[in-house]
Amino acid sequence: MLRALNYGSWELSVLLCDDSTIRELNRRYRKEDQPTDVLSFSMVEEGQIEAYSQMLGDIVISVPTAIRQAAANQHAILDEITILLAHGLLHLLGFDHQTRVQKRKMQARVDMLVAAANR
Repeated sequence: MLRALNYGSWELSVLLCDDSTIRELNRRYRKEDQPTDVLSFSMVEEGQIEAYSQMLGDIVISVPTAIRQAAANQHAILDEITILLAHGLLHLLGFDHQTRVQKRKMQARVDMLVAAANR
């Protein structure tokens, strides 16, 4: 995925956790007291890129939520985690999905990253 985005030499951390851990992070950093599927904490924003050289940031994925979503979408858990990783990575790079156009563009990029991961 990083190579597909021309960030092949960059780093990121990925935490696979439970719903209670992601809920606490979501409450602490987004003021939303509920579990979510993926959170991203970018180190590229606000000029921090120089301080951390080639570290993009952190992605946190709730495995229980991913399992539920995989079942609901009728695909494998690995596929769901790959989708969530792609989604989180795009957030690290500043992409969002607040509007219909943003959602469409972000989904196309998620699809591209999933395809790149599956090569």
